[in-house]
Amino acid sequence: MKARLIYRVRESFGRGVIEAVIWEVPEPVRPSVHRVKYRLVYVVRGKRLVGYDNERGKGDHRHIGRVQASYAFTDIATLLRDFLRDVKECES
Repeated sequence: MKARLIYRVRESFGRGVIEAVIWEVPEPVRPSVHRVKYRLVYVVRGKRLVGYDNERGKGDHRHIGRVQASYAFTDIATLLRDFLRDVKECES
């Protein structure tokens, strides 16, 4: 099985742009244990304010400003909801 694109979007939101790409992959991206690879980012004037990803070697994590923290991935719907909540908090 090759990676299968599940979701892709690039659109204006608030003061910036949201870009999101989510794939189903044949094997987990270690140390993640699920078969979802994702990259979600909210950028304002070239600066990432919010980012969620599961980079190989780092596992599931998020970036809020300059702070990086672990993220407990459960499913795609929750991932999108959590990401958008953090984006909206940056906008307020």
